[in-house]
Amino acid sequence: MARELITSWADYQTALDRLLAFASQEIRIYDEDLSSLKLESEPRQTHIKRILQAGHEDTLQIALRNASPFRQQHPVLLKLLSAYGHLAAVQETPPQLAHLRDSMILVDDKHALIRFERDLPRSKLLIDEIDEIRPYLTRFREIWTEGGESVSATTLGL
Repeated sequence: MARELITSWADYQTALDRLLAFASQEIRIYDEDLSSLKLESEPRQTHIKRILQAGHEDTLQIALRNASPFRQQHPVLLKLLSAYGHLAAVQETPPQLAHLRDSMILVDDKHALIRFERDLPRSKLLIDEIDEIRPYLTRFREIWTEGGESVSATTLGL
């Protein structure tokens, strides 16, 4: 069990890499638009693809306050969403949640990286902290069930 306070963007990126390395079954992300997570990097893509290939139900869930940057700047993630649509889902949260300013990445229901303010790196990394993560899991589920617009990997039209 470990807790670590993160205060710089460099430490935040390092903590994210550590967190994704722990992932074996599922990743849940709630974020503004994924831009600060840099999930298009090769090492991070490798971790995400690894757990998607394991084939667990609801392996990857991403809830975004603004999905436009995701659609425009994350072609690799969109490709993974297309290939693993039965295991991964991305949705844009409804307008009534737009005031929320935090971010969270939850891994396997026991590890997390919680950023307190979307524009600042100040966050906490929790490793094997099941009890402390439980309220964040509940909150993520509440955000997820609020619904919103599902983000598709394909464009509809003629």
